[in-house]
Amino acid sequence: MFLVLGLGNPGKRYQKTRHNLGFMVLENVALHWNKRFKQGEGSYQIIQTVIDSQGVFIAKPTTYMNKSGIAAKEILKEKKMDLSHFLVLCDDFNLPLGKIRIRKKGSAGGHNGLSSIIQTLGTEEFPRMRLGIGCTQEINRIDYVLSPFLLSEMVLVNHMIKIGSQGIVDFIQNGIDWTMNYHNR
Repeated sequence: MFLVLGLGNPGKRYQKTRHNLGFMVLENVALHWNKRFKQGEGSYQIIQTVIDSQGVFIAKPTTYMNKSGIAAKEILKEKKMDLSHFLVLCDDFNLPLGKIRIRKKGSAGGHNGLSSIIQTLGTEEFPRMRLGIGCTQEINRIDYVLSPFLLSEMVLVNHMIKIGSQGIVDFIQNGIDWTMNYHNR
């Protein structure tokens, strides 16, 4: 069984913001799989499917970003899942817009959602896909991540959403090492 958790903030106000890129990738996957998110038994919305005979859950926390660990812990406990089959998708302002970086483990790197998951689970030992939103200027980072993408950025954003969606399938079918080698080149 696999769990993919996309990070973002609930509500229309945040729907198209840079911080919701994890949600955007999962919404693209749901559309491609012709599935709809349903309210889970905890602080999350979830979809269940099967890929190559593997049970797959994709989920979005219904809490705000800095409480993402609640949903992660609830689902992992409920489904009795191994952390090596748990992939987190999140935005990253330290990566250039359009760049994707996949890792087996690591620190939060200043990301409040990852920080919440690490703190709640008590470990950094889970795979993550960081989706670059770029922040080259010295501006307020909170305002930046909560701002919508510019129209001029949407070609790169849509391409990143497509590649991120494929990265999820690659992770499930081929494992983290293959997925890192393929997508991090």
